Amino acid sequence: MDGPVFRDRREAGRVLAKQLKKYRGENPIVLGLPRGGVVVAYEIAQALDAPMDVIVARKLGAPNQPELGIGAVAPGGVILLDEHAIKMLGYTSTEINEVAERERAEMRRRLHDYRGDGEPDVRGKTVILVDDGLATGVTALAAARAVRQMGPRKIVLAVGVCPADTAEMLRAEVDEVICAATPKPFHAVGLWFENFDQTTDEEVIDLLDRSRERINSGGVRS
Repeated sequence: MDGPVFRDRREAGRVLAKQLKKYRGENPIVLGLPRGGVVVAYEIAQALDAPMDVIVARKLGAPNQPELGIGAVAPGGVILLDEHAIKMLGYTSTEINEVAERERAEMRRRLHDYRGDGEPDVRGKTVILVDDGLATGVTALAAARAVRQMGPRKIVLAVGVCPADTAEMLRAEVDEVICAATPKPFHAVGLWFENFDQTTDEEVIDLLDRSRERINSGGVRS
């Protein structure tokens, strides 16, 4: 592919919604990965007449090299570490623990701001876990494991773009992976969107509020 696949995250959500139509009859719950994944999730939830919530997972950036991912954390005590990279780079357990605790604190802050206390009620339900795009997929993997601990009937991971090998890795962890595009070479998620502006906390909260209002007004089937 030579250029962007989607105009923006909303278009990615609409494309994914068409591929997820078969789940409409299962009364799914849509969980967006903040921040950008919530924009995609909102379009899917609208199209499927489904409630929307969030699951927050955080990448662990290497000490002094925050752009280099060495793992991820998610609710329920989930932590994934790239032990090989950590050993090769010579980081100590103390350094890794400091990074992990920082990201857990940010995770808790976002969860509180976005949805208050508690966690999504997914027990026995079909969960559609949504992100705008994945590179290594480690953050989505952490999120999927956190959701699995909550007792869903099924987890479907839906993303706008990701490398084919990342999608394949995640298929071992969830019931289905639906990726709208797997461009090659991949390079970075943002390359495949014409508009990939950063989503703000305020936008996430607004979309969650609008989704709850739709539910409360009877916009979701029982």
